[in-house]
Amino acid sequence: MTFAPPNFSGSVIEISRSALLNNYNFLRAKIGKRTLLSSVVKGNAYGHTIPMFVPLAESCGINHFSVFSADEAWQVFQARTTDAGIMIMGSIPDEALEWAVENGIEVIIFELERLKNILAVAKKLGKRAHIHLELETGMNRTGLEATLFDDVKAILNDYAGHWQLKGICTHYAGAESTSNYLRVRRQMKRFRNLVEELRDRGLKAERLHTSCSAAALSYPEAAMDMVRIGIAQYGFWPSRETWMHHYLKRPGEPDPLKRVMSWKSSVMSVKQVPAGDFIGYGTSYLAGVPTRIATVPVGYSHGFARSLSNLGRVLVAGHRVAVVGLINMNMMMIDITEVPHVTRGDEVMIIGTQEGQEVSVSSFSELSQNLNYETLVRLPGSVPRVVVP
Repeated sequence: MTFAPPNFSGSVIEISRSALLNNYNFLRAKIGKRTLLSSVVKGNAYGHTIPMFVPLAESCGINHFSVFSADEAWQVFQARTTDAGIMIMGSIPDEALEWAVENGIEVIIFELERLKNILAVAKKLGKRAHIHLELETGMNRTGLEATLFDDVKAILNDYAGHWQLKGICTHYAGAESTSNYLRVRRQMKRFRNLVEELRDRGLKAERLHTSCSAAALSYPEAAMDMVRIGIAQYGFWPSRETWMHHYLKRPGEPDPLKRVMSWKSSVMSVKQVPAGDFIGYGTSYLAGVPTRIATVPVGYSHGFARSLSNLGRVLVAGHRVAVVGLINMNMMMIDITEVPHVTRGDEVMIIGTQEGQEVSVSSFSELSQNLNYETLVRLPGSVPRVVVP
């Protein structure tokens, strides 16, 4: 199954269905069978691409997706193969409200104007708007303050019959770090109290949800009715602390999360560089000894950061080799002096495993001072994606 034109680029990103299914099985065991797992596919499914990833996730049993914006919701709507739910957590312009209501798209509400606008559209269409109320519990980003609850109730009363309260939710301020432990705990308590205040006003939602990947893994008691799982489904721990939280309870066990993505390219050219010559643009790398280099058609336009010049590592012929010289827009050079049998066309692993060696996203994210999240979402859609077993 391919999701791109013929691959003339010399690179391919492989997406493993078995790894994805493994991750869902692990996450479901953590959150419990009764808790809905909503797959977060914002940022083009964290670089895995929405058109490819959504049907793949559905084939693994996912029936609900969370996105940031209306344009992402539209992409999921086009890509889904079932009637899976779609929830917009962030941006939706007024001109998209009619489409959202008409197609049963769920929308998180965090301000009164947004609530009035979507309900007015629902009344005009003679439909029900599917809404979630986001509560301010201490993140101080988006969310309804408790002082607005009477206004919320009054607006809902004005539009009776034109809304369905699908959820009440909040977002934790840094569940991936123990430094935020007390703040997160305060948010949990605050959320429970605010939910009771809404119930006192006759507002009871179908689902309560507060947990992202980090909270679902570190605070399983906060799973409630639904969790919004982003980075973990793709095989990455939200932080080192989240991984250690798991590992210390199960020392010696292998990592239960499997990386869904691997990124492969190939050697474009091979040449010998004399000792004393510079390699590539400028004078950033001097060949101190006779050096054999290979060029690879991957550069910073493909998401391989220029800051990895003379720092990055890739795998070729089962060996970890260094990136030398400045990374170009469309290619880079690697030192294959110690791997003399490498030739044009040989596989180069940018992310993934080759002959027992691994290059992880985190390994070059850290070298470029990017988060895993940043590296993944910067991978361009122009690199072909292929689903593998």
